[in-house]
Amino acid sequence: MADPAGKGVLVKARSVVLIAAALVLLGGSLGYVLHARQRGGGQRLVAAESSFTLDEPGLYYRDTATGRVARSPGAPDGPSCVRFYAAGDRALCLRALPGTPARTQAVVYDRRFTELQTVTVPGIPNRARVSASGHLLSWTTFAVGDSYAAGTFSTRTSILDLRTGYLVKSVESIPLTVGGTRYHAADVNYWGVNFADDDNRFYATVSTGGRTHLVEGDLRAWSARTLRENVECPSLSPDGTRIAFKKKVSADPAAPWRLHVLELASMREYPLAESRSVDDQAAWLDGGTLGYALPGQDGKGSDVWSVPADGSGAPHLLVPGGSSPVAVRAAVPEAGPTAVPPVVPPVVPTVVPTTVPPAPD
Repeated sequence: MADPAGKGVLVKARSVVLIAAALVLLGGSLGYVLHARQRGGGQRLVAAESSFTLDEPGLYYRDTATGRVARSPGAPDGPSCVRFYAAGDRALCLRALPGTPARTQAVVYDRRFTELQTVTVPGIPNRARVSASGHLLSWTTFAVGDSYAAGTFSTRTSILDLRTGYLVKSVESIPLTVGGTRYHAADVNYWGVNFADDDNRFYATVSTGGRTHLVEGDLRAWSARTLRENVECPSLSPDGTRIAFKKKVSADPAAPWRLHVLELASMREYPLAESRSVDDQAAWLDGGTLGYALPGQDGKGSDVWSVPADGSGAPHLLVPGGSSPVAVRAAVPEAGPTAVPPVVPPVVPTVVPTTVPPAPD
């Protein structure tokens, strides 16, 4: 047999290239994936203390030392989560379950942290969001072993409508239009869903052909279309006019992104005063401030920072040893049954594409 060692080196080199490409695309969370897998996954699952609720407005976050949710200022007396978010009368907690293959438990709570529903999905926790009304929830996990990504990592994103209990197991099932053309490709991946106030439209990142796009989705029309390239982890402002996102600005895998804001009406974008690379889905703490996590200053865990959303000012350290920041508002009494139709996807006939359009230049 001729030079089997040389062939092995070539295969190993190709694997390194694939892993490096996934790291650049999905960021430092890949390091968490590898770390969790080496540890066997999972965490100690702890319920919230009976006194811990969402009744008091303020900044809530995940305490990195304990893995539990806390309110600033205050003790981490909430449930254990890897990712956390809350809005309306609902909270969403993503937990990494022990064992292999990797699994995530998405837990839905009310404002008093009574467990309402759990959904177990493949993969490792990555992103979590709840619509302003609390009716819609979404989560993203890192999935392992998809046939189109052998040897690399891919994402799987779901949407749950609490009004009907309908679960969109994968947003990839929603027909996608790229550049005005219906798009089919095996490498489509979604992550970072964020909902508009109408409980119908959503924004997300879609990756295909080595490029990322901002996508606007319509649940009732069961459709999604790309709006702009190079937009990751979108976060819609409370007034629905702006999107905060991380933009790839460098080929350096150690610092590829910078936080930007996109004005939807004009499609004008501008960088924020935070010049460090942020691998997070920023959260609007109010109409003019964004919160996000960065690696901890002590070299461990992460810290929660804030920055003005208009490009002015400077970053400000909010919570040392925190992640998953979310500004919880005061509870608003229900005004009666919602007039917004719940998510009921149409019956769509199977379409077998004859051609796959290339990604736009």
